Amino acid sequence: MSAGGMLYGGDEIGALVFDPGHHSLRVGYAQEDTPKAEIPAVVGVGPADAALNSDLETKADNNVASTNKYYVDTTFVSVPRPNMEIQTYMKDGMVDNWDLFEKVLDYVYAKVVQSESMYHPVLFSEAAWNVRNNRERLTELMFEKYSVPAFFLVKNAVLAAFANGRATALVVDSGATHTSAVPVHEGYVLSQAVVKSPLGGDYLSLQCRQYLESQTIDLTPAYGIAAKDVIKERDNARFTPRQLPEKLTSSWQQYMLKGLLQDFQMSTVQVLETPYDERTAAQIPAVHYEFPNGYHQDFGPERFKLAESLFDHTMLGAGQLASTSVGMCDADVRLSLYGSVVVTGGNTLLPGFPERLNRDLQHRAPSNTRLKMISANGSVERRFGAWIGGSILASIGTFQQMWISSQEYEESGKSQVERKCP
Repeated sequence: MSAGGMLYGGDEIGALVFDPGHHSLRVGYAQEDTPKAEIPAVVGVGPADAALNSDLETKADNNVASTNKYYVDTTFVSVPRPNMEIQTYMKDGMVDNWDLFEKVLDYVYAKVVQSESMYHPVLFSEAAWNVRNNRERLTELMFEKYSVPAFFLVKNAVLAAFANGRATALVVDSGATHTSAVPVHEGYVLSQAVVKSPLGGDYLSLQCRQYLESQTIDLTPAYGIAAKDVIKERDNARFTPRQLPEKLTSSWQQYMLKGLLQDFQMSTVQVLETPYDERTAAQIPAVHYEFPNGYHQDFGPERFKLAESLFDHTMLGAGQLASTSVGMCDADVRLSLYGSVVVTGGNTLLPGFPERLNRDLQHRAPSNTRLKMISANGSVERRFGAWIGGSILASIGTFQQMWISSQEYEESGKSQVERKCP
């Protein structure tokens, strides 16, 4: 079948949309409204079973690479195993460890898609600051190893804007490892005005951890607890620890602790609409939280103080990032950017985040601007903003001529991606 006559995005051939991030990789079929799977952006790397090794010692010399076993996805990563290290394949918003990333892709095709990769065109999202050799390497991987029929790369900010029905927008994306403000104009990223800061969900988890430890609250995650007693508020926890295998790595324990902190921050932490003020915060009802070991208490003003660090930073506050970004754009697009500020990313689900950003921007924007915040109400739309945009884009009829087909790749190689994908 010639590439010219081939229609990729029809109903018969499901295009796949991949949206990699630092917290997780979102995967699913185009035309659907949510990803089929959300896979943590970490891989457990452990030694292969010792029992198997003893039989294979004679063969081990000619195949040294097979000494590691890889664990992908929540159900496998979360099991306590001796000597299993947790590693991430992402760095600074880009894929960094390609070997681990391939393990995850293999898992996706085998367990999530459950179909051969050669049948599905693939649309990938990428960070606005992704570099050329990374893009080319991904293109090469998809065509050479997975022999996809067609491939395309889009900036995730553009996709998030599309998901909210905008071609021009200022996309404020707050994720696990960083918060960025990316201006998108008519579907293209204005790359000279991209601003990012390292304050995201992980930074907030760190703040939560320091606070809880300063309160001497025992942070034993659920995997370490066999049974617990019901106790009164602020009483010491009474629980039975579980027998755990020896040699649990610290990277795995840190990863599991992070899960506990993320639950805590999503349940209790909140952003005040005005800059933090003890009196205002004290008037808002406290929130009750129970830790896995059974200890529980109310959290009052301190839950607002934790989130404040995302906004009150002189250089890196979210409002500051957004206004700096708009200020670096041409004067004639500024009004349209302020007119649609799209809020996306899992960290923006903190209660009060969009409202506070709105207030901070109103204080920074010129007085004659009409400021409009677009933040989807559903948590799904905000966590998976870029994925949903990709799902929309890959299923539009007029987009079908944009794909890099395998034929084009064979003719002119991986440099195609720089030419065809803005």
